[in-house]
Amino acid sequence: MALFDLPLDELRAYRSDSPVPADFDTFWDKTLQEAREHELDARFEPVDTGLSTVEVYDVTFAGFGGHPVKGWLRLPAGTTEPLPLVVEFLGYGGGRGLAHESLLWASTGRAHFLMDTRGQGSAWGGGGATADPVGAAPAYPGYLTRGIEAPENYYYRRVFTDAVRAVEAARSHPLADATRTVALGASQGGGITLAVGALVPDLVAVAPDVPFLCDFPRAAVLTDRHPYREIGLFLKTHRGRLTDALRTLSYFDGVHFAARGRVPALFSAALEDQTCPPSTVFAAFNAWAGDDKTIEVYDFNDHEGGGPFHEAAKVRWLRSYA
Repeated sequence: MALFDLPLDELRAYRSDSPVPADFDTFWDKTLQEAREHELDARFEPVDTGLSTVEVYDVTFAGFGGHPVKGWLRLPAGTTEPLPLVVEFLGYGGGRGLAHESLLWASTGRAHFLMDTRGQGSAWGGGGATADPVGAAPAYPGYLTRGIEAPENYYYRRVFTDAVRAVEAARSHPLADATRTVALGASQGGGITLAVGALVPDLVAVAPDVPFLCDFPRAAVLTDRHPYREIGLFLKTHRGRLTDALRTLSYFDGVHFAARGRVPALFSAALEDQTCPPSTVFAAFNAWAGDDKTIEVYDFNDHEGGGPFHEAAKVRWLRSYA
């Protein structure tokens, strides 16, 4: 696939015209306040994986609505002192997988918490273990239009709240250094990272890779690849509801979270990415409010972005922060 979006010089200047709701901050303050009315109840159960270099804990904590959310906590074997903490969020459709997977961050000498995404975990990888007990109005198959009739009902309200609570749960473990917490993830995980970067103000850094859930008004008309295509297919059936749908999505747009993020940030974009078009990624990057920000650009890559090359870049970059 050849380049299809704006030229790189225009991407570096591009700004989204997605309107921020007047009550955006109030909406999220209220949402998190309601979530914290439930006890976090973070539980860490050791898992016998047969691994000799990494210890793994099966984690359960209370997310949105007090609903149980799963995760894995991985620590270098023999850890006795608190370690810098990496909290990771997953791509669209995936789950936390099996206990022995995703060993990179623990292998760098950090505590690594991987959050399961509610209602997902059936599209790729080793599967998920977290249900989404909240119902919604009829939606196109997938997650992007679930509850799109109102911000209060929207699926990602629950997911983003789970993510904030995941940071709190991970920080509650005695071998995690809460003062050195990093959030990261790719694609959907990158979009969740942007939300967490705004809603948890005392992180030390964030690293959203090819982030999804950014600049919805542009993404919905620029690419016909899923998941963004779910929006168009929903509106193809529910004619005349574009304004209402975009209003709901505006409360979850990574561009608006980025405008509230101030910690050091490492983004990545791929110029042939039709899943998360580069202009939507640059919309979030250019909106990021912090001065210490960098974006790695992969000229001839699709949604895989930098892959293992960018993993190496993140490992090098994080040495300065955690």
